[in-house]
Amino acid sequence: MRLPTLTPVSGTILNISPVSRECCSQLISLRTSDGVINLMVTTDTYVMDCARLRAGMRVTGFYNPNAPVPLIFPPQYRAEIIVAIFPNDQVMLDYFDRNLLASNGSLKLNLDNQTNVLTPNGQRYSCNPGGNTLLVLYRATTRSIPPQTTPRKIIVFC
Repeated sequence: MRLPTLTPVSGTILNISPVSRECCSQLISLRTSDGVINLMVTTDTYVMDCARLRAGMRVTGFYNPNAPVPLIFPPQYRAEIIVAIFPNDQVMLDYFDRNLLASNGSLKLNLDNQTNVLTPNGQRYSCNPGGNTLLVLYRATTRSIPPQTTPRKIIVFC
């Protein structure tokens, strides 16, 4: 399954506030390199590892750039995916082919027995994750073309 093309935005959470009259939604303000943006987090937002989001946490959020947005400042997007980022972590969401090469050729995955491969609901994924949209959490890459990495964790959207 291919998810719609989602745009990543990374930053530090400034604050989290409830959305008026919507008890299940929150508005997260992020300080990014381009300024402040707001991400709407709803019950449909996938939060990796069910992380409890809090001010000061570094996160990467993914949103659909083709979805309608209010014309306000700071910009506000509906988050589809939120990932808590720890020091030296990098995250990528893309379609990976059967050879575990990203659709744009920017990353090649090498799996080992330490790579945690899961479905979004936390169940172990025992097949080849290639041929799916993958949320990949990794640290270092090689300087080869394409860069290669052995990811710490993969979430398979199938």
